[in-house]
Amino acid sequence: MHVQTMAAVAWVALAACLCSIAQAQAQGIYSCVDAAGRKITADRPIAECIDRPQRQINPSGTVKRVVGPSLTAQERTAQEQKDKAAAEVRAREAEEKRRDRALLLRYPSRAVHDKERAEALDQIDAVISAASKRTTELVGQRKAIDADFEFYKSDPSRAPASLKRRLEENDSSVAVQKRFIADQDGEKKRVNMRFDEELVKLKQLWAMGGAVPAAAAAPAVRK
Repeated sequence: MHVQTMAAVAWVALAACLCSIAQAQAQGIYSCVDAAGRKITADRPIAECIDRPQRQINPSGTVKRVVGPSLTAQERTAQEQKDKAAAEVRAREAEEKRRDRALLLRYPSRAVHDKERAEALDQIDAVISAASKRTTELVGQRKAIDADFEFYKSDPSRAPASLKRRLEENDSSVAVQKRFIADQDGEKKRVNMRFDEELVKLKQLWAMGGAVPAAAAAPAVRK
């Protein structure tokens, strides 16, 4: 019984050894030359070569990958910062490519881009026209108010409060309309600037193989 037990233990140990060997063969072996110039091989990363590259070799003899060297805490921090900066650059490049694709999809040609610019400017012009019309109406109202004030020309202090209030409201409304029109003029400049910047980029994209710009059919752009 004792002999059988020893034999069973031996078989288990042998099986474990064979399993370990098989696992090492499957994973490959590590090889390096240490600081003393010795070539070392092992079935796991080699502690003596922690400061230098180690090759992980496949059972076929080819190099699977190169590991290390292991970095110090300061080196790891520097490497992490470098990797983070590189990742940010890749992210910016990917985002720029995404925006470029979206721009080309929206504006496959110069004619499409110019048409949208013209439509955007037309909308602003319509708003300015309405504000200008309102300003003209206020000017007419001001003339009527001034006519009423003629009765109190010799002594404006005798003018009724309602008339003074009409004058103040008219002045205030005219000022509001003027500011609004000035804001819309500024918006027109911003719209033209945006389309100008897009056009510079689009010309580059079209030249690189995007949609062919229909420059000849492009409508005139108003500034």
